[in-house]
Amino acid sequence: MTFQAPELVLASGMVHTPSGAVVADVAVRDGKILGIGSYPDATRRIDCTGLDVLPGVIDSQVHFREPGLEHKEDLETGSRAAVMGGVTAVFEMPNTSPNTDTLMRVHDKLERAHHRMYCDHAFYVGATAENAEELGELERVPGTAGVKIFMGASTGSLLVAQDEQLARVLAHGRRRVAIHAEDEARMNARLNERVQGDPSSHPVWRDDESALMATRRILALAREARRPVHILHVTTPAELELIAQHRDIATCEVTPQHLTLAAEDAYPRLGTFAQMNPPIRSAAHREGLWHWLRQGVPDVLGSDHAPHTREEKAKPYPASPSGMPGVQTLLPLMLDHVAKGRMTLERLIDMTSSGVQRVFGLVGKGRIAAGYDADFTVIDRKGRFTVTEAWIESRCGWSPFTGMELEGRVIGTIVRGHSAMWEGQLANQAHGEPLRFAGAL
Repeated sequence: MTFQAPELVLASGMVHTPSGAVVADVAVRDGKILGIGSYPDATRRIDCTGLDVLPGVIDSQVHFREPGLEHKEDLETGSRAAVMGGVTAVFEMPNTSPNTDTLMRVHDKLERAHHRMYCDHAFYVGATAENAEELGELERVPGTAGVKIFMGASTGSLLVAQDEQLARVLAHGRRRVAIHAEDEARMNARLNERVQGDPSSHPVWRDDESALMATRRILALAREARRPVHILHVTTPAELELIAQHRDIATCEVTPQHLTLAAEDAYPRLGTFAQMNPPIRSAAHREGLWHWLRQGVPDVLGSDHAPHTREEKAKPYPASPSGMPGVQTLLPLMLDHVAKGRMTLERLIDMTSSGVQRVFGLVGKGRIAAGYDADFTVIDRKGRFTVTEAWIESRCGWSPFTGMELEGRVIGTIVRGHSAMWEGQLANQAHGEPLRFAGAL
């Protein structure tokens, strides 16, 4: 075998490989992992003694708001927040203005992202009643994360609420379809449950049954269409129990927000800044999510990063928009849960790296192994820090977790061998590239 000298070595860290954690060097050349072992010579060495080197964290649900809503966020600022929080790749959602629902609009986002985004990226195509027949071709465009269906909580053409429309969407294409599962008809019928000025009525209006009904419907339709689906931001234990009975066609996601916040505290303390869809629910719901996480049901963690300005969020409920930033706090929050014994670091890696690769068919991502992309998230498991607004890179400038002291600090974010962030310092140049998927090569 011809020896190739590495261009970069991450030296002496606790490296989390598919075979387990081992103190070793990781060698990088041409943006790929050259090997794991001992590499005393390299053009550039980064000492990782006492640190953990994880596979690059992937956030498979973000809303970066570009085009059309750049006053909230754009692809550059959102990706800066991502790498500051240790995230090396993101899947971005289609509810922009205009919606990402045609070939031209997918290409427009890919062009906008080129060397403006600090992390690697893919863009979802939004399903509509009008583009259903084209989705089989659109989902195969390089750089697409697949198809996204909004069964509720959307407006205009991106709302696909009727079973007949949903069946048409599922009939065209083969890749796994991402689902926002809230039942639009039930929510419309319950609008009077909203209490003016009281955001704690949000989960009363958008109740458990709204979520469970939609999840039950989409599972039946997916089975009939023989199409795999991925249920986003699950908030109720009943949904996870149901999904566990349909593992042949369904995967699912939970968010750090729903694993961390509880209605009893969040709404009195944060008001409308705790408002999101599906809602932050009770502490009993939160503990139910943790139960099913320990049973292995949720496949991935997604932040559902959905920023709005302070002025927008400060409007009285229900005029206030739903959504909160989260891409930068996804990993720090979950590392704190690891430190508190709620989950293992191995399970966290599975839900943010290898699990994402497995669910979506990502190529060259999700593990530290020779030949894979040199994506690493370097952490200090014992490091403590407090979330401050000064640390937040998102354009919105706020976080529901401001003031929280967390155990587990992100030291560095390396994307295909490029240091996108190290010790709180962002790179001078963005190097993000489109992600590749087995179903869209």
